[in-house]
Amino acid sequence: MVYKRQINYFNMENLLQYTLIIEAGRHEMHYWKDLWHYRELFLFLSWRDILVRYKQTVIGIAWSMIRPLLTMIVFSIVFGKLAGLSSEGMPYPILVYAAMLPWQFFANSLSESSNSLITNANMLSKVYFPRIIMPVSTIIVNLVDFLISFVILVILMVWYQFVPDWRILTLPFFLFLALIASLGFGCWLAALNVKYRDFRYIVPFIVQFGLYISPVGFSTNVVPEKWRLFYSLNPMVGVIDGFRWAILGGSAHIYWPGFLLSSALTLTFFLFGIRYFRNTERTFADII
Repeated sequence: MVYKRQINYFNMENLLQYTLIIEAGRHEMHYWKDLWHYRELFLFLSWRDILVRYKQTVIGIAWSMIRPLLTMIVFSIVFGKLAGLSSEGMPYPILVYAAMLPWQFFANSLSESSNSLITNANMLSKVYFPRIIMPVSTIIVNLVDFLISFVILVILMVWYQFVPDWRILTLPFFLFLALIASLGFGCWLAALNVKYRDFRYIVPFIVQFGLYISPVGFSTNVVPEKWRLFYSLNPMVGVIDGFRWAILGGSAHIYWPGFLLSSALTLTFFLFGIRYFRNTERTFADII
């Protein structure tokens, strides 16, 4: 239903006429249009988070490379040397780092987006804007970290004289899949964290536990065949296998039933996460 009200302002010289339109459900209908309208706020928050992350640090953006690099070294020693797991003919550091990139992106995005509404509570309670800007902006910051960390993979390829084949061109698709997974879980947990502060403690546990049950330090092929489909219920299994398939080329294989199941679950969690966030968005300011 649309209500139109005309307001005329008269003075001695000018006649100004305004039309005020009050439309039921306008906020819902124009939500995504409003998101584009507030794109400058989105860019500002993203840039602010990038600056804050490395403010007063000695080595700056090098931290984006140190964390995955050290984890890769530890995993290569533990799983490759001590446990003697198969590297499928590839240098073990490249096998691990190809999985470390999407995992690090997902884990950091999950941790920071889940707290994004709480850390910006002052702004949230004072002005209107599409709240989804906050968790999404933190994920964009981690996307920048991902691109910086990618430099280490290039160095490893040069060091081991490894040349990727045509599959490397499909890498943006799997990065998009990782982005979808991060957005879905991130928005869902951000909304839950507003109402139930227990998630401040649950999310770090999920990230830590997820690192061990995801195929980051080892190939998915070490999982027995009868458990492969069940193992693919972890949405990050499809993302990590996709990254390895694209980066490692012919020596990497995808278990397609598991990949399709994992991708379908990722898309489902994404739609569910966005929907839950939208349904609870109006209550954020009151609860905080």
